[in-house]
Amino acid sequence: MAREPMGLPTGVEFAGQSVRIRFTWNGQRRCETLPYPQTPKGIKAAADLRANVTSLIKHGVLDDERYAELFPNSTYANYSATPRFGEYAQEWLNSREIVAGTRKNYLGSLNLYWMPYLAMLPIDSITSVMLRKVVANTEWPTPGVKRAAIQRLTTVFGTAVKDGLINRNPVESIELPVKAKKPIDPFTVGEANQIIDHLYKTLTHSMRIYAAYFEFAFYTGMRPSEIAALRWEEVDKEKRLVNVCRIVADYKIEERTKTRNSRQVMLNSRALHAVNEAERMAQERAKQGRRKQAESPFVFPPTKNFEFIQQSSVTDKHFRAALTALKIRARRQYNCRHTYATMCLMAGMNPAFIATQLGHSVQMLLSTYARWINSSTDWRELGKLENSLIGTKLVQTETVPL
Repeated sequence: MAREPMGLPTGVEFAGQSVRIRFTWNGQRRCETLPYPQTPKGIKAAADLRANVTSLIKHGVLDDERYAELFPNSTYANYSATPRFGEYAQEWLNSREIVAGTRKNYLGSLNLYWMPYLAMLPIDSITSVMLRKVVANTEWPTPGVKRAAIQRLTTVFGTAVKDGLINRNPVESIELPVKAKKPIDPFTVGEANQIIDHLYKTLTHSMRIYAAYFEFAFYTGMRPSEIAALRWEEVDKEKRLVNVCRIVADYKIEERTKTRNSRQVMLNSRALHAVNEAERMAQERAKQGRRKQAESPFVFPPTKNFEFIQQSSVTDKHFRAALTALKIRARRQYNCRHTYATMCLMAGMNPAFIATQLGHSVQMLLSTYARWINSSTDWRELGKLENSLIGTKLVQTETVPL
């Protein structure tokens, strides 16, 4: 490299018979040799170009495409016809018709685990080997978080394949952790009734709404988010039906269910009793003219200054207190739903009917509650075989020639 003459502009130098400029982009030092002569005019052109480049960098608008236009002969030029991962992932997320909670989960997962490594890379340059290294070098909080992050990335690249930007999905060869199912730990019918009775006895005035809430939860099997969002307009006491069509998610009412399919749940006598109790309490509040809760459109309004139950902690403290007082083994309140499912199965009810009430597929019901199906019907099913064998013997006896 030739010695720089005195007075050259900042970042401009001579290289052999040419002029070269220096700058930093994306944390990397860049040197670009230009086809300008070492004359005052050539030096000024190089300085002007460098000033333009640094301005683009400062304002965050220099990208690979623009870089290739400014330096067409550069060994650094890495422009690809496909977008960078960060740009594509953001456009993909913006285009999806998903609820706010799901969008938030996708954004958090992408930003935390993938953007630091992939954001600036053209999407067609990302390989399975590269992704496997990222997965291996990441400290995952739990296998479930790892599984969800990989699945979300799979969806992004799957769309890129459909868009014709890449030929294959590089995430498909990444092994997913085994999905750990949350334990199914239902209460017995006796325990459920103890809990309900205890809540009705110990909770007073407006707090009794939580006793009705848990009676309804144990005897409908509805999800907590569905019960919290249940409005009076969806309750038909004469037909003994409720229409399940919305949930509470991220402190807001969402006009959908978890499966995105609305359903009707039939009310047995205990569930109907809970509804009647909730209605009686609403009438009492109306007579007393107490707060906005008196006119709440929700069946189980909280006793605090909110229109509907926004999070499980509101009901969970009463549930936990009841378990402690009754010395019943601690379990999460979602097991109210599992209790209803197992009660129905052990009563010999049709699995297809139970699945419809719970908002499950029959396959999901059978795989989730197989233990209770078997424990309740093993001897009954064997009895069917014994009856058929007896019938066969009778037929044989009648048809054997003398």
